Amino acid sequence: MKKFLAVLIISLLFIVTACGGDGGSNEGSDEGSSEGEGGELEEQIVVGDDIEGATELTFWNFQSLHSEFFEDAAIRWNEENPDKPIKLVAETYPFDQLHNNLLLSLQSGSGAPDFADIEISQFPNYLQGVPQLEALNDVVEPELDNLVQSRFEIYAKEGDYYAIDYHVGATMMYYNVEIMEEAGVDIDSIETWDDYVEAGKQVVANTDATMTTVETDEHFSFWPLISQRGSDYFDENHDVILDNEINIDTLQFLSDLVYEHEIAELTPGGFHHAEEYFGFMNDGGAASIMMPMWYMGRFLDSMEDLEGKIQIRPLPAWEEGGNRSAGMGGTGTVVTNQTEHAELAKEFLAFAKLTEEGNVKLWEILGFDPLRHDVWDSEEMRGENRFYDYFHDDIFDILLEVRDEINDLNITEQTPNAQQEIHSQVMHSVLREQARTPEEALHDAAEAVRARMY
Repeated sequence: MKKFLAVLIISLLFIVTACGGDGGSNEGSDEGSSEGEGGELEEQIVVGDDIEGATELTFWNFQSLHSEFFEDAAIRWNEENPDKPIKLVAETYPFDQLHNNLLLSLQSGSGAPDFADIEISQFPNYLQGVPQLEALNDVVEPELDNLVQSRFEIYAKEGDYYAIDYHVGATMMYYNVEIMEEAGVDIDSIETWDDYVEAGKQVVANTDATMTTVETDEHFSFWPLISQRGSDYFDENHDVILDNEINIDTLQFLSDLVYEHEIAELTPGGFHHAEEYFGFMNDGGAASIMMPMWYMGRFLDSMEDLEGKIQIRPLPAWEEGGNRSAGMGGTGTVVTNQTEHAELAKEFLAFAKLTEEGNVKLWEILGFDPLRHDVWDSEEMRGENRFYDYFHDDIFDILLEVRDEINDLNITEQTPNAQQEIHSQVMHSVLREQARTPEEALHDAAEAVRARMY
């Protein structure tokens, strides 16, 4: 399926390390990271502990913003459902600790929470064998016509849906219009990647900035581009295609941006969640960055000086009429099979993430492009908020343009291994070390993944 059913455009964030990556964002995907020392509980939020008879539901996550989102949902739930109140205990742990402990508790049959977040690149680990998760079909299927269905397929097995994401995750281009105007470039004139390269040459010639940055420690400079071109790490039959011609050509394009066209720099800190990068970008170091919609929050949190200077636009197309976005990143919330309150947990999860009000809250609280396509042009989504204040108020109008231009991703049990190869081998050897050609690096990576499969 190539097309999303509606209006817009999300760590895939498929991040083996850092919303993630080896560099340390641990979900360099949608929601960011929780990077605590040690592996202890980082934060706990409790809602409803003063309500007599409330049913306790425990929620594990690796990003405190998710706790805040569910805190809001629990308050609303208790107001609207006084006959079945809940006591929500939301606990935030470091990325690796959460996923390791959750997997161990599910495998051992004890110790798991009622529901939990699982980052999308880690999700295949939880679908092996018989999933120790509750199927969510009874709450998902009644709303499926209103949802971006491909965001549910990536968490499915044999017809059962096991998780609900936080967003769609459209990859877009963020332009610093102050730099672009100084360079004499109209961002709306950039329609193709050839146009982008020419615009970059103007930026480098007329300003002190580079056009963009290319990651070496994560995949957000590479994966969106191959997805945009209809490729992936695996095909629909789950065969490895990491070393196909499209992928090789795309990696060569990224190398050329840096070393032939000289309009890009390797990302300070290695990836777009590094503190070095935030400082670089905040000081006007680059005129643009390609990242998913959930990255808006990084600007607000870590690049405050760019407020009012950043405009969001679709990606340049590879050819006229080609796709102008790619769905990246994700974190699915699951109900574990160890809960003693499965129906209540599923009902509450659906209330938080599948209702119209819940989807509006996903935008208002987290700044995410929500899963329900029927709210994207609603009046509630147009209300004033901090994201419109920082960027511009026609964000969803622009996203509507690319609603049918996002390819599905093929997530397999080997996706974490493929991602690890990209992070630790491919990008470093081709871009930073210049030790191997794109063809050599991707062939070796593909062979390493194939060796794990057979």
